[in-house]
Parts: sequence; structure tokens; C-alpha cells
Amino acid sequence: MVAAATLTSCAEKPKDAGGKSGDKITVGLTYTPNIQFAPFYVAAEKGYYKDAGLNVRLRHHGASELLFGALKSGVEDVTYAGGDEMLQARSQNLPIVDIATFYQKYPVGLIVPKDSDIKKPTDLKGRTIGTPGPYGETYFGLLALLKEAGLSPKDAKVKNIGFTQQAALTGKKVEGVMGYLNNDAIAFQEAGQEVRSLTLDGGAEGDPLVGVGIGVKEKTLDKRGDEMKKFVDATLRGLQYAIDKPEDTVKISEKYVPGLKKDEKRQKNALAVLKATTPMMQNDAGELGANDAQSWSRMADFMYDQGLLEKAVTPEDAYSNDYLPKS
Repeated sequence: MVAAATLTSCAEKPKDAGGKSGDKITVGLTYTPNIQFAPFYVAAEKGYYKDAGLNVRLRHHGASELLFGALKSGVEDVTYAGGDEMLQARSQNLPIVDIATFYQKYPVGLIVPKDSDIKKPTDLKGRTIGTPGPYGETYFGLLALLKEAGLSPKDAKVKNIGFTQQAALTGKKVEGVMGYLNNDAIAFQEAGQEVRSLTLDGGAEGDPLVGVGIGVKEKTLDKRGDEMKKFVDATLRGLQYAIDKPEDTVKISEKYVPGLKKDEKRQKNALAVLKATTPMMQNDAGELGANDAQSWSRMADFMYDQGLLEKAVTPEDAYSNDYLPKS
């Protein structure tokens, strides 16, 4: 889950996690170390990367670092980002390909007080809605909800509130906030605030947006395709472990997430976030990592129509299932 459109210089010191043969695979885990990156932490600590003969380095971005800056410059070989953000990057001439989508269900929704009379997208007309800013998954999700109702941002009162969703909603500065269902919604609950969420309804056609996955440049795939297949396989093993053993996964993540080890409250939150996240990571067939052609096509049309792409992008060029493990 990506938290902002731009990020900075001083990145977290990378952690080596794997075998010693071959060139390193540097993985960009966007922003602050967090339980959301647990599949990578697990794959490192359980030796899945090492077993595959991979030399993997996990690198968290700095606070003002561009989302794809390190991938573009060659500092990173892989970046964990939204499929929608990858599509946007392709429209800006970065040839990035999503080779495994983690979030099979889009993790963003509108969070409102439990007693709010906002119950469906059409109720957003004339309402004051808070979003961190006009970028990233929370904003894309808002546009998609409005489109479901046949509305545009001009039909609602959209306020850019930064990452102050809880304060803005409880302080009644807005009537609803866009946030992550597996993170922000839990923060409200833990603070004793009763809320509910309005989510995207893609119906039989699937979500109009694609969530977070593994992004790699075409050039890297051409040169190191076999390594990338091994990397995806090992990381999905880490994801499956996180799904099967959430308590153990939180324990494993203590090495990577500062302050988690000795803070019972943070451990409880991490477990709640993890348990809310993992159901979103399997499709209806129980598969991990799959890219859905229909969702990518819908997203390309939606984002172009909304003016989110600098130019039209062929969706089939933006993703591939060729690097997933063969069942």
C-alpha cells in the first residue's frame, strides 16, 4: 500500500536476505517498515530466497523519495507498488511490468461514522470527503466510487487532508475519509470509534483498479527473467506463510519493524492489520499473485477517461502472469 506520491533521500539501510550467488536483487519496499511487507520479511527469514539461490536485498524508501525513482535509476530491480501507479508510470514512459499482483481485492474505501447516512456512492453528492491528496490509491479509489454513482469530483466537496484521516473525521471536518480498509479502518476501531466502510463494487466485471504488486522494468525481465520467476515464487511462499501463520509472521517481522518487538499494543495492531490484509490477497479461486486481464483493461480505460494517464497505455503490456509459479 502506497502512502504518498513523492518520497526522499535518506532510505532505510537495506537488509541482505538470501544466498550469495549471482547479482543482488534489490527490492524497493515503499516507505516505513510495516507489517504490510511481511511476505518479504518471511521469505528472507525462512530462507526462501536463499533456497532459490537468490541474493535479495530489502530496501525501504526514504520519506521524500519518488515512488519509482530508484527503479528508474537502477538502484532497485523490483518495486512494490500499486498496479494503478504502475500504469500511470508506463504512461510517463517508464516500461514497468506487474509480474505478480498481491492485492486481489482493492484495499481502499470510504470510511464514515457508523451512523452516517452515506450508504452508497450516490450519497456522495454534495458531501465533504477527505483524501490525503490528489494522488495514489486513496484518490484513485475516490474517483472510482464517484464514477460508480455517475458523479465527478465537482459533485462532491473533496478536501486534501494529508494523512490525518482520524482527526479529520472525528473532528467533523469532513463527512467521510478515503483510507485503507486493512489499516486506517482498524485504527479507528482501536481508538473506540465506530465506523463502517463503503467499498468499490466491480460486480461480475471485477474491480476497476488493480492493487499492489511486484513491478519490474522490461529490460530487467529480458536479462534476468529466470531470477525473477524464482523471486516471485519465493515471495509468494512468504505470502502463503503469512496467511497460514499470522502470529508467527508478526514475530518474524519484529526484526524489520522498529519498535514492534517490545510493544504489545503495536504487536496487537500488526496482527489485526495482517488478518485484515490476507483475505484481500487471494482471488476467488484461492490463487496468489495472479493478474486479471479484465481488471487491467477496465483500469486502463478508467484511468485514461479520468485524465490520470499522460497517454493511453495498452494494458496487456503492463502486466504478465508468465513469472508466476506453475501449478
